[in-house]
This record gives sequence, structure tokens and C-alpha cells, in this order.
Amino acid sequence: MVSAKTKVINPQGLHMRPAQLFVTEMNKYQSEVSIVFNGKPINAKSIMNLMASCIKQGSEIEIQCTGEQESEALAAAVKLVESGLGDM
Repeated sequence: MVSAKTKVINPQGLHMRPAQLFVTEMNKYQSEVSIVFNGKPINAKSIMNLMASCIKQGSEIEIQCTGEQESEALAAAVKLVESGLGDM
């Protein structure tokens, strides 16, 4: 397992379009991807789980990846979150 902490900078947080973009990207990798927010793990390959988590701008999250392609998935996830998820 690999993990990294980052901060959500997207003004919308992880809702609708940013969440869909994140899920679409993470589903390209053959690894489990979770976001730990407020101490709870969230399946980062599920649009419904991400939207239900209410992750807002400024939230600190930990991204965890386990399995095949875990390093690549983590790098892509962190880059995506830190780039603003397409809305900056």
C-alpha cells in the first residue's frame, strides 16, 4: 500500500463533475483506491461514495492505493486533486 496526504483545492470539492473526473481516472488502474476523510475510508472508484462523503474545498484527505499499479494510481490521484480536478 502507498498513500499520500493532500488538500482539495477545487471550489466545488469532490462533487458531481470533479468526482466523476476522479472516478473515471482511478478506474484506469488495477488497484484499490481509497480516500480517507475524517478518519473514514471511502471507495474512490465509486461516484456515489465520493459525492456522499461531502468533501469540500480546503479538506485534507489521504489517498491510499493498494495492489497492481498502486504507485501509478497514487501519482495520478494526487496530481488530479492538486490540479483542481479540471475546474481551476
